[in-house]
Amino acid sequence: MNVAKLAGVNHLDAVRVLEKAGFWIIRQGKHIVMTDGTRLLTIPRHNPIKAFTMGGIVRDAGLTVEQFRGLL
Repeated sequence: MNVAKLAGVNHLDAVRVLEKAGFWIIRQGKHIVMTDGTRLLTIPRHNPIKAFTMGGIVRDAGLTVEQFRGLL
């Protein structure tokens, strides 16, 4: 996975992309918690989200970096 392609993603953009991928928000606070009914994702509420963190979120969502970039 090339996480360098994910550097500097805004948390709101990340939430929007994950919603397109079938996730929805279940809880919001210091972090945004999203699910697709099976997986649970935690998105930090700061900008930008670091590339390494975003790469982990994308992997946990079951997407590739290219799929995520395509939805961005």
